[in-house]
Amino acid sequence: MSIADDFAAGEAEYAALTDSVRRLVDVTIRSRADRATIAAARSRVDAIVEELSGSLIPGSFGLPRSGDGRILTWGNAVIGLRNALAPPVVVHHRSDGSVWADVILGAAYEGPAGHVHGGVCALLLDHVLGAAAHRPGRPAVTGTLTVRYAAGTPLGRLHAEARIDRVEGRKTFVVGHLETAEGVSVCAEGVFFHPAVGQHSRPKEST
Repeated sequence: MSIADDFAAGEAEYAALTDSVRRLVDVTIRSRADRATIAAARSRVDAIVEELSGSLIPGSFGLPRSGDGRILTWGNAVIGLRNALAPPVVVHHRSDGSVWADVILGAAYEGPAGHVHGGVCALLLDHVLGAAAHRPGRPAVTGTLTVRYAAGTPLGRLHAEARIDRVEGRKTFVVGHLETAEGVSVCAEGVFFHPAVGQHSRPKEST
């Protein structure tokens, strides 16, 4: 069994572990525990880290394929099943090619008090716009991303939308936004490219 197949076999366990780590991050930020409780908790966390460090992937998680051909994006900072930084975001595709996602962001994503960090908003929009530009077997990479902050984005439930505006040669132009209960808070426009197979660098802009 390959490493990727071994990972896939334990998918539910990995997902549950990541959810537990997400809760740990949240309570670490918000806890009012006394110093003795914090010290005891740190000792237990350190022991768990030591236990899990017994066998590690060298470097990052990467994009391994399981035996059935699935690409495991589990280390991804937005959607990663094994990445506690990821909210995670689940992108849904409509028949007209547009995409949407609902996500709940808590204390771990705070910038201004009670609001989502602007960089996190840009991260989410970069991913959702890229998902709109994506084609089967041809993932999209970001050439440019322009973000306009129309209002503060309160922590809590957010809705993201994106759609292709137009295609010009190798460039796919995508527009999208983040929306709260009060309305649209952040808008974005992006230019995306489909790199050749095995190409990871950004293509040069044509002049």
